[in-house]
Amino acid sequence: MPQSGLRFAMITTFFPPYHFGGDAEYVRQLSETLAQYGHEVDVIHDIDAYNILSSQPEPKPIDLPSGVNIYGMKSRWPRLSCLATQQLARPVVHGARIRKILNERKPDIIHFHNVSLIGGPGVLAYGGGIKIFTAHEHWLVCPTHVLWRNNKELCDERHCLKCTLTYRRPPQLWRNTEYLKRKVAHVDQFCSPSKFSADMHKKLGFEPEMKVLPSFLPDNDVQAKPPKPSEYQGRPYFLFVGRLEKIKGVQDIIPTFRDFHDAQLWIVGTGAYEPVLRKLAGDSKNIFFFGKRKSQKLRSFYAHAMAVLLPSICYEVFPLVVIEAFREGVPIISRELGPYPEITRKSGGGLLFNSEDELQEAVKFMVNDSSARKDMGESARKSYVSYWSEKAGMQAYFSMIAKIAERRERSKVLDVLDRCDEFGRLNC
Repeated sequence: MPQSGLRFAMITTFFPPYHFGGDAEYVRQLSETLAQYGHEVDVIHDIDAYNILSSQPEPKPIDLPSGVNIYGMKSRWPRLSCLATQQLARPVVHGARIRKILNERKPDIIHFHNVSLIGGPGVLAYGGGIKIFTAHEHWLVCPTHVLWRNNKELCDERHCLKCTLTYRRPPQLWRNTEYLKRKVAHVDQFCSPSKFSADMHKKLGFEPEMKVLPSFLPDNDVQAKPPKPSEYQGRPYFLFVGRLEKIKGVQDIIPTFRDFHDAQLWIVGTGAYEPVLRKLAGDSKNIFFFGKRKSQKLRSFYAHAMAVLLPSICYEVFPLVVIEAFREGVPIISRELGPYPEITRKSGGGLLFNSEDELQEAVKFMVNDSSARKDMGESARKSYVSYWSEKAGMQAYFSMIAKIAERRERSKVLDVLDRCDEFGRLNC
């Protein structure tokens, strides 16, 4: 059935199932929701990037709703393709195809996400229409994306050459020129899911205004509270969900639970740091590793946890784990770092810690004060509805598009928006 709404193009390095983290899931969720609202979405992503970074066999494509069209970039020389993009800051191998898709499809809105290996900043000049960029990472100001200097400490000032070499990555000489500044000028609005990250970009010299655009979860994922996981054995548990890498800080929460008898620690995820974490957990009967779990299964893990733990030692942007917990009415315990103080103040849905003693106190508080834990969970759920639900997210998204369309005098976009409700859903 032909769509009569707007045409979107999502340009991103990773898209499910060729992905590793939450930014790709956000792109999928946004694309599917837009299609359900009567719009059409073309997703351009880079299979080459996934294949050179993954140790797993290439997965099979996933089923997507009508209105979402996928264009996966794949070459005979994936390493060469990605290296050329990383070094020359434009899509050397796939550039002609990306231009052709955009010229043929003529999107009304081009939404860039993680473009590091799909086209670098050069791809920002491709195509017409309104252009939006969401910074899911700190790639615009950090060659390694994560502001983790020399792979050992937080970064709040630039020492990029030495740091890049520490990570054994080729230096990007274009970052020392005006190239990035010229290419970002093609974008109408830069966005970040958190004020913290927007402020960090500004602190590190990124000049364009960065608007806070909240992440969201689709309403069609919300059902009645799921039953307890089959793995549940009657003892309360705290939950960590995420990649098992050193910067995620799981090594700092394992000692708290190794001999803690009032609750277990459940760890969901995989990653290169997993052997170290398993060794640290030792033969503890209180710490469990569950590997990777599908999102449907994860809902039950979230829903019955006492709290979700977020111990990252690096600057996160805004993990989807937060709102996945809040949707289930589950509070968080997070390190007082990055976006977490902002999230906790805004939601009233959790506790912060700075040390092992503070973490232990927070865990014991959640175990011993069920009334306070319940109140925090309810605050978390209410904040999810107010700020990070589908309605809240889509209202913010289309409000931003409308303002850009008015400023750019995009009459077609404004005409379509006149036929949509406040959330961007086509009315006819």
